Formats: sequence, C-alpha cells, structure tokens
Amino acid sequence: MHRKTPWARPVGVLFASQQEWTGRSLASILGPQGYQVLTTFTRAQTLAHIRRAPPDAIIIDEQLPDGDGHTFCRELYDQDLIAPSTPVFLALSRAPTRRDRLAALRAGAWACLGDPLDAEELVEMLGVYVPAKLETDQARATGLVDESTGIYNARGLKRRAEELAAHAARSHSALGCVLLAADTESGTPPLALMRRIAAALRSTARQSDAIGRVGGNAFAIVAVDTDAAHARRLAERLTTAILADGLALPHVRVRAGYHAVPDFHLASIDPAELMLRATAALQMARTDQPDAWLQEYH
Repeated sequence: MHRKTPWARPVGVLFASQQEWTGRSLASILGPQGYQVLTTFTRAQTLAHIRRAPPDAIIIDEQLPDGDGHTFCRELYDQDLIAPSTPVFLALSRAPTRRDRLAALRAGAWACLGDPLDAEELVEMLGVYVPAKLETDQARATGLVDESTGIYNARGLKRRAEELAAHAARSHSALGCVLLAADTESGTPPLALMRRIAAALRSTARQSDAIGRVGGNAFAIVAVDTDAAHARRLAERLTTAILADGLALPHVRVRAGYHAVPDFHLASIDPAELMLRATAALQMARTDQPDAWLQEYH
C-alpha cells in the first residue's frame, strides 16, 4: 500500500454519501495515509462544505437524497465550484462496467469506485492525483494572476502597485486606489459574476491602471494621475460599467471606497497603506454607512 506522505498541510478528502459506515471505512483506510476524511450526507451539505473549505479530493455517491451524482459532478466543474485540478471520484454501489466508467468520465469524474471498494487502488490514485493538485495550488498561490478572472491577484496587484507608486513618486504625480465589492444576499457571489465584473473593469479602466481581485468579491484599481476627485469619478465610472453589464440584479449590491494622494513623492504612505485606506473606506460604505455606496478615506 502507498506509503504515508508528509504533506505540508492537512489534506482533506470529502465523501458525499448517505452511507455513514462507508465514510467511517474510508477514514480508517485513508487516515493512516495522512488524509482527513469528512462525510457529508446531502448535496446541500456538500456544497456548503466546499464553499467553506475546498477539499483536495471529492468522492461522490452515484445517488444522493437531493441530487444525482453525475449531475452534481458536472455542476462542480461547470459552475467553477472547485478548481479543475481537484480530483473527483464517483462511488457506485456495484462493480463499474465500461458504460459506468465512460459515464463518469463524461460527467467530469476522474474515475469510478466500485463496491466492494478496492482500498489499495484508491490510495494509489490519491497518491498520484493529490500531489499534482497541491502543486497546482502552490503555483496559483505564488503566481501574480487570479486564475478565475484573469486579472491580478492580491500578490500581483501589490507588485504592480509598487511599480506605479515608484513612477508617481518620480514624476510628482497623484496616485489613487479604488476598492469595489459586489455583495449578495447569500454572501458568496458566484464565480461567473466575478468574471463578468472583472471583464467590465478591464473594458472601462485605462491600460495604465492596475486591476486586481483582492478577495472573494472585492476588486482594487490602482491608478496614476488620479487624485481624490478623479478617484471618485473612476469609482462612479467603474460602478456604472458593472451595472450596465446587466449585473444589477436584485440580490447584488456594489459598494466602493477610495483614497488618493495629490503628489505621491510627498506622501507619507506607501502603496500598501494607500490600499489599506481605500479598504477602510470600502468598509465604511458597507457597514458604518449602510445607505452609502461610496466612501472616501479621510
């Protein structure tokens, strides 16, 4: 059997099934190999857990009380609920046939698990798939681009903001930062909405502006030659672009905050502080001033 691997962090395997005893069996098999197994019993419970703590591998029963396993598997990938590198297995209550294996592959599953479960085969498959998934996670974390939206991630935006700040300091130019967030009733905006917002921001901002996704539903724009008045107009223009793209749904609300300095050469703050002050303004628009959609940090 595959030798236990010293993972850099706990590796989670999510098992979605009504078969509680099978979940316990998986935990007894995978636990000694360094995996943490969590069992959910319905599609709704599984979705809630995925959104809260994305697992490193998922095993889905062919039949759940509130959904079909094949359909659920397709939804996980089609709706970008999990990373493409996350291995998903379909668990059947029988030995899989060729038709079963093809149906699982067409649904996006990486393999079928039959009954009785071949524990050694499962451990070996996880030993191949999970390290590749973890390496992909690491590459994504150390990269500069948000994989989901194609704009800068927080790390990339920080680096680009430092470059813009250096330019603004040399040229005694203004530098501003605008933060926007799309809030929904559920608190978790769908990824498709985030992608549309990113596209609206790209099409509206100047090419010289740095645009990044700095959180699940938050975006930042750092712009040279942008004082407070220009930052406010930029926030208004970007918000208008988002709403004009058809995103002004009843359950979506766009908030904005900004901060700017007229001459960054004379400023007593660095780019990180500039972004923190814009973030504080956004928080005021979202909490302290519930009727306000836009706030400036003073």
